[in-house]
Amino acid sequence: MTEVSVAKDVVAGTSDLVVLKSVNKHFGALHVLQDIDLTIAKGEVVVVIGPSGSGKSTLCRTINRLEGVDSGEILIDGRPLPAEGKELARLRADVGMVFQSFNLFAHKTVLENVMLGQLKVRKTDKQKAEEKARALLDRVGVGTQADKYPAQLSGGQQQRVAIARALAMDPKVMLFDEPTSALDPEMINEVLEVMQQLARDGMTMVVVTHEMGFARSAANRVVFMADGRIVEEAVPDQFFSNPRSDRAKDFLSKILHH
Repeated sequence: MTEVSVAKDVVAGTSDLVVLKSVNKHFGALHVLQDIDLTIAKGEVVVVIGPSGSGKSTLCRTINRLEGVDSGEILIDGRPLPAEGKELARLRADVGMVFQSFNLFAHKTVLENVMLGQLKVRKTDKQKAEEKARALLDRVGVGTQADKYPAQLSGGQQQRVAIARALAMDPKVMLFDEPTSALDPEMINEVLEVMQQLARDGMTMVVVTHEMGFARSAANRVVFMADGRIVEEAVPDQFFSNPRSDRAKDFLSKILHH
């Protein structure tokens, strides 16, 4: 049995980790998420694609309540998202987030950035936090940069530090909101390679991206959004070779033939 088919079997047999039920969200008069139903299983990699303004990033940001919702329910590992306070902080520790802009603390070293959440939220012993941070920096290929400050690193290196920082919290699920869109083209692959490896290691991931190669190779499922709705979802082969909706056909014809 290939690794991929084993991984898919594992996905099929495990419990749901992230569940969105009838989620609605408005920004003023704009209805940015319309009756979103989405279930993500443990170990599944779901890539969310669609035209700009379709609600992809908002969807991603509701999963750890960076954006509140107007109606509907979001469950993480069977528990509803808390509104605020300590419970929310705890939940956010379980949901790793990697943003478009790396959001590292400029005045802290790379190592300190990766240790911080462990010390403050997880209350990890300092030595253990440092050992873990160094191991994760090695894992994402920037171990030699540990004592530098973010400004001394390339964009690709900074984004890999941001991934290490999220992983340091032992998250149940990782959210990636267009993690490569602020990078120069030659740096995109070094970040995507780290994400590919995470996918192979069985990390549950929700990835909003324009990188169709990553969607094809790493996703268990592609979710296509347009105008605040999920228009269709399918395995990558099926979606890219035979999209069902006119919106998806139109979108793919624009991006795959240029």
